[in-house]
Amino acid sequence: MTRSALISALAISLATGCSQSNPSPPKSQPAPAAAAVETIAVVSQRLNTTVSLPAQLLPYETVDVYPRVTGFIETIRVDRGSRVRKGDLLVRLSAPELVAQRAQAEAGLRTAESQLVSVQAKLASDQGTYLHLASAAKTPGVVAENDLLVANQTAAADKGAVAAAESNVKAARETLRSISQMESYLAIDAPFNGVVTTRNLHPGALVGPTSGQAGAMPILQLVDSDRLRLVVPVPEAEVGEMKNGQAVAYSVPAYPAQAFHAPIARISHDVDTRTRTMPVELDVHNTNGRLSPGSFATVMWPVRRTYATLFVPLTAVTSDQQHTFVIRVRDGKAEWVTVQTGQAVNGITEVFGDLHAGDQVVKTASDSIRNGQEVTARAGNPG
Repeated sequence: MTRSALISALAISLATGCSQSNPSPPKSQPAPAAAAVETIAVVSQRLNTTVSLPAQLLPYETVDVYPRVTGFIETIRVDRGSRVRKGDLLVRLSAPELVAQRAQAEAGLRTAESQLVSVQAKLASDQGTYLHLASAAKTPGVVAENDLLVANQTAAADKGAVAAAESNVKAARETLRSISQMESYLAIDAPFNGVVTTRNLHPGALVGPTSGQAGAMPILQLVDSDRLRLVVPVPEAEVGEMKNGQAVAYSVPAYPAQAFHAPIARISHDVDTRTRTMPVELDVHNTNGRLSPGSFATVMWPVRRTYATLFVPLTAVTSDQQHTFVIRVRDGKAEWVTVQTGQAVNGITEVFGDLHAGDQVVKTASDSIRNGQEVTARAGNPG
């Protein structure tokens, strides 16, 4: 190759390299289109709904029957399922040692009464002697002054003996009354109308008053089944507007198709820190005996607010790892608004946050719609 041809080839190569190292600028990309969203207005209204809460039927009164005195069970006139009236005899005990104590107390009373009669008679005699001497002493020289003094002191001593004897009689009577009272404890009567739910012991068993304190087995268990307590643990967020006397509906598994009603009778006004619930009791009249103590129930608990709150569809609330929010549309842009949710009813839920009635929020929210993103809003169907 000639020198001139080599120079021409190098020039062409350099021209080609320069054209490849300086490309033409790229064409501009079109801006992304605004996201199309369906919006719905925030609604202000008063909450009035019911929620299902678990509850339990408990007897209005229940008692474990223990003896007050030590003895052997002689007879038990009831068994599990027996219905009794207040004052009916449930159990009779036998305690032979109480018979001996009563006999001894009666003998002590008779002895004390006999001693009282004796000292009273002596007092009457000595008082008569003193009065006779005092009358004779009015004539000078008939009765020595010392004899009159001795008679007076003897009568005074007799009065002290009578007072002591009267105290002995009173103490003996109290002892006998105490033993009689203990004997009355041998008969155990029903303290109220109810049903015997448990019978643990039988005739011949030795029982005593220490059994209840020691946690031993009671003879019987008696419950009042004519009146029951329906105990409802109400979440603290739902206790605000309840009132005594307010009727509440409930159902039990034994009668699933039937609704019962009972009034609110007792509100504890104390939230259990472990469950964050407040025990509330309803009075249930069960004179027909259809409901059983210990049964579970489902209560349709009324939840009402006396003031209006804000509601949005359930789908309008979403969350990420940091917070729960709705997406408000304002001036063509998406705005995340942090909220707290309350009660949900019929597909909508209470929300509490920086919202106002009439604000437009995305009906189906998602964190894919970013905060500040431009959106194209279309009014959705409230249903």
